[in-house]
Parts: sequence; C-alpha cells; structure tokens
Amino acid sequence: MGWFRPLGAMYGGIPVACVASVRRPRDGKVAGGGLVLGHDTVLTCAHVVNDALGRELFETAAPGLEELPVELRGPRGHDRYPARVAHWIAPRTRDGDVVGAGDDEWLGDLAVLRVDAPDDAIEPPVRRIAMRAGQEVRAWHGSGADATFADLTVKSGDGNVGYLDGQATGMAVGPGYSGGPLWSPPDNAVVGLVVAHFMPPRDPRTGGYAAHSPQHLIRRSWAVPWQRVEAELRSAGAFAAEERAPADSDDPAYVLLMDAIDAAFPSPSERGDIARQLAGACGVGDGGEVTPPTVEEFTDFLLTHPRALAAFTEILRRRDATATDRVLAAGRLAHGPRLLSPREYARLHQLLRGVDKAVLGRFGEAVRAALPLAAAFPGGGSLDALLDHLEALHGDGRSDDGGPRVPALLRVMEYVSVLCPGPQRAGLRMWSDGVNARLGIPRSALGERRSDAQDWAREVRTRSARVRVLVEVRRAEPGRHRLRIWCDEGAGPRQVSTAAAVSYSASEAARELLRVLESLRPASVGGERPLVEVLVDRTSLNLPVDEWEGRAPDEIVPGVLGVEFPLVVHCPELLRRHERFLPDWRHRWSRLDSGATLVFSDASKDPNQIYYELMEKLDAVRVCVDVPPGLRDGIVQVCLAVGVPVVVWDRGQDKDSHVVRHMAEVATRELPDGVRSYRANTMANPLEFPGRPVLAWADADRTVPRLHLTEPQESA
Repeated sequence: MGWFRPLGAMYGGIPVACVASVRRPRDGKVAGGGLVLGHDTVLTCAHVVNDALGRELFETAAPGLEELPVELRGPRGHDRYPARVAHWIAPRTRDGDVVGAGDDEWLGDLAVLRVDAPDDAIEPPVRRIAMRAGQEVRAWHGSGADATFADLTVKSGDGNVGYLDGQATGMAVGPGYSGGPLWSPPDNAVVGLVVAHFMPPRDPRTGGYAAHSPQHLIRRSWAVPWQRVEAELRSAGAFAAEERAPADSDDPAYVLLMDAIDAAFPSPSERGDIARQLAGACGVGDGGEVTPPTVEEFTDFLLTHPRALAAFTEILRRRDATATDRVLAAGRLAHGPRLLSPREYARLHQLLRGVDKAVLGRFGEAVRAALPLAAAFPGGGSLDALLDHLEALHGDGRSDDGGPRVPALLRVMEYVSVLCPGPQRAGLRMWSDGVNARLGIPRSALGERRSDAQDWAREVRTRSARVRVLVEVRRAEPGRHRLRIWCDEGAGPRQVSTAAAVSYSASEAARELLRVLESLRPASVGGERPLVEVLVDRTSLNLPVDEWEGRAPDEIVPGVLGVEFPLVVHCPELLRRHERFLPDWRHRWSRLDSGATLVFSDASKDPNQIYYELMEKLDAVRVCVDVPPGLRDGIVQVCLAVGVPVVVWDRGQDKDSHVVRHMAEVATRELPDGVRSYRANTMANPLEFPGRPVLAWADADRTVPRLHLTEPQESA
C-alpha cells in the first residue's frame, strides 16, 4: 500500500450515511439519491438533477448556476444545503445520440454536485470498488429512510450497464432510487449507482399495468458499475483515481524532485515530520511516526497525487524559500501535478460560493478578456469544469527576469474580482496574493495583471451592454417552428420561455417574441432598441425571421420583427464544431472598430479559396458576400466557421446586391441598426431598397446559452 495510503479503506459507519437526498427546490420533495463523493461533493444521475429542476428528464444542456437542495446525513444530523452542478455528463445513447422514447438503457447520465456545506456536515467518503456478478448489494430510496432498503443481486456487472435482480419479498426499487449508491455489505464498499428499473408491461386497453404473468420481468433494475463511473468521470476531468500508475523514475522531474527532497531533508526524522503534515493536507493516511517514507516514496506521492506537490510547497515555503523554488522548478517539468493545493482549491470554491450569480454569469466574459489568445474552453456550462481547465493552463507568457510566470487562473481571478463588490473583491485578491507568494512570483508581476484588470473594468463600465433577446429557432413540422427565448440585460442570458415542445407558425412566433420584448423593463432598455439575436443551425441561416409579422386580427400595426428591432442571426454550431478558430474569433472581435472588411464577389472562387484568403487575413472582422445563392451559402458558412464575427449578405439577390453596396457605408459596429433601417426602407420603398439583408453577428464578449440540436424526450 505504501507509506501514503488512502483514508477510508475500510468503513465502519452506518452505510446509509453515504446516501445524499437530492430534492426539488419548488416543493422540497425527493427527486432521487446521491453518493457522498468528497468533502463537498455528491455524485448523482443527471436525470435526477433534471427532474429536481423541473427540466425535461433527458435534457442534455448543463443547468449552469441553478441551485438545488441536497440533504446530507453527517455528524451534524440531517441538514439541507444548496448545491450546484460542478461536472455534467449528459445522458446519451450508445451511438451518442439524445436519449428518447423507447430507449430503456443509456450511457453517461452523471452529475457531480458541489455542496455549500460546513466541513463537518459530511461523513468521510466510503470505499468504492468494481462491480462484479454475484455481489449481494443494497440500495436505498433517495430519502435515505432506513425502511426503504432494497436487497438485490448483481447478475451482470462487467459492461457499461450492471443488471440487478431484487428479492421476491421486501422493498422493490422504484421512483426515487435513481442516483443512489449500491452498497455491498460483504465488501464494505459501494459498487455502483442505481439508474433505472424495468416496469411491468402496460395493458394497451386500460393504460394500467397488465395482469401478472410468469413470463413478465420481475424486479429487475439496472445500474452504472463503479468502474464505468470512474471512466466517465475521469474523461470529464471530474475524478482523480485513488490508485495511480507509479511515477516514472526516468522522468527528469522525478530525478530533480528526489534531489531537492534529499537536500532539503537529509534527516529521516525531518522527512517523516513534513511527510505527516503533507498527508494531512492531502487527506490521506500515513505510515506512522516510527518509519518515515523513503525519498522514492515521497517523490512518487508528489507526482501521483494531483495536489500533493502544491501542498508540499505550501508547507515548505514557510521553512525554506530556496528549497521551495527548487521543488517548483522541478515540478514544472511534470504533467500530473495541479496548480492549487487542497486548501487553496477549497478556499477558492468557498469564495466563489459567496459571489453574486450576476458576476458568475459573466465569468466567461472575464476569461475571454483575461486570456484573449487562449485555446477553446470547455463548453459544458459548468464553472468547475472551466476552473479545472484554467488550472491546467500555463502562465501568460510575461515574467520578470525569466522568473515564474503568473498562472492563467490567477490572471482570470483578477478579472473576476474587479466585477465584484468590495468585500468579495478583497477576498479573491487575498487568495490570489497567497497563491502568488507560494509560487514565488514577484508581487509586481501580479500587480501588473491587477492593473490590466482594473483598466478592463473601467472600459466595460463605460461601454454599456445592449439589452438582447435571444431566440433559438428550430424547424418543426412544415411551416412551424419551436422556440426557446432568453433575455440578457447585461448579466447574462436568463431563460424566459421553456415550452420547447410547442410549435408556432411564423406569425405566432413573431407575436411571442413581441410579447417578450414588450415585457422588458424600460430602465433596462434605455434609449436603444433591444437587439434580437436569432440562434439557428447552419441550415437555417437564411430563415426569414426578420420578415415575420406578429399582427393579430385586432391590431393596427404589422409588427414586423426586423423592421421594429435590429435582428441578427448567430450560428454557435459552426464555431463549436471548429473550436480551434475560437482564439481567432476573439482576436477579430477585439478589433471590430479597426479591422479589415473583405468583399467576396468573384463567383469563380470556391469556399476553399475563401478559406485560404481568410487564413492569410486574420485581421478581417467583416465580410460581405455577393455571389449566387448556391455558392453564397457555402462561403458564408466558411466565414462563420473560421471565426469571422460579422458577415453580411442578401438572401434575395443572385448578384450585384444593393444590400452589399449600401451597407459598405455603415460602420461595422452600427450594422445591426443599419440593417434594421434598410429593412424598414424596403417595406416603404421596395424599388429603391430591393434587398433582403441578412446580418450574422457573433459577439465574442457576450455569452449564448448552450443549445441542443435535437430535443430530448422522456424515456418510456
């Protein structure tokens, strides 16, 4: 087992204490169960979270910053605490599609919740082992009530799904058991998570359950085996395996760390003392006071536990700054160690739990401002996933005298802090100062990034964000569409329409949008008309939403959307399918007022040639396309895919578009209002303004909701 060993290898408490209750915010009722995973995390099924939040059962989009109550059973008794999704692995079929009616098995369907609870509210995590056939296991209802236990036998557990058969007497697995752990008493460990159960067939005439037959499946459920849970969580960056492969002794970092440890602690007793402190900081057991770890064991632990090296330097910095710098220099050659120590990581999450939701909703904006040239960020909608990604990034490339660089995460937190009120800003800055000091980075380097963040905040305050109404439009049956609508008054999109299953005609959809636009507070709109941002897939870029009329029979004015409001289209699908161009997109958008405009009017050029030209002209921020429709649509999609933020074309003309000529006189930032004005002129004087303009507008400073291209349905 080694000198450093996991705690909780055997569990002597009450097994049901590892069961958490995931409850619905609206009525407090149990949606399902969960497993205590860490000191502030709970693992459950994604569909349990969807049910708790009143969403479609197999909704694939992450819930974002929505909170739900989780009940824990710990030393403090039974208490409920707010939680939000830290990592989200959406349900999916074996082919990777959305789970729908008729699917009785699926993959994924996991959610890690970060619980805002005191340190002493949660029992230590229990041991987890692989599921195998023949294990006798026990499940509890999500309420955790003692009498709800159901005893089952694992019939098959070595694949993606484990099948369980219940005993003929006692409690049967049913609604409310999903997400709860499967406890194996002989192994004193959890072996998987309950996901679903097979219900008896229904009578087609009555709709109720059919009369029992010996041929019916009885008390069979299925679960996700723990080995599959580990694989899913590890692939999502949400799980660090307790048993890692040993460090490679030929790794240059290994040799340098051994030398640094040996030089800093030549005495075995000193090495044992600091090793026990390190074990405590990392939440693992130690080999006792009699025998210290060998230098090799010490080095192995630093390179295999993700936060051990950071914790070690946190302890060592107070004793020997020179030795700390030597350890950090060696650690930078390794791939496994994370930036933050367990204490720093926990403190960051504690601080962020106190940050207003409006500020957290702008986290992505702060990241883009702090790291404009960084590669693509995770798109799962989880703050934790984004933080984990930032933690793995290197410094920002600027350092004093070749010293250590300010890590990307610290730079981002400086930009987040300037969005916060005084007390929250002070807390985040004190945290950054502490991490910066442990890393041995000069205060002046972090001070420079802090100054950059303050300059950005002043610029943001002087640039008032335009109110937006975002609408996702998806085709339903011929002539009808499904809508999802959000409002964004500057703090990020908030959904105001949830009836995704309802379809609308063009006029009905226009009336629904006008209703939402009329509901906006006058103070939030100010003197500008709200921007209507239509979110479409690439096949719907020419959908004439701007021409939809919302006039009801008793109304006087036509209510043409694109005449009354600046209306643009945005295709997030193309950017997300080509994420390597996201840095180019941000770079181009940052130069919106000074970048180049390109006009593509040569019908002899194919989309590949356009691609080559755009790769050569990375300062181009605006493209006007004036070619026949068959070629035009391909060129438009290439422009959007490689990150050109503004593209103008005429959906009506084959060539020599009046729209392109007229819009050439309008400044890029004024195009949304310019296009609205043109549309109004078209209605009033179609001979003088014969075009049908389309403006694709991808604002890199504003977030869009995560869209699902196929509507999830509840499984039968």
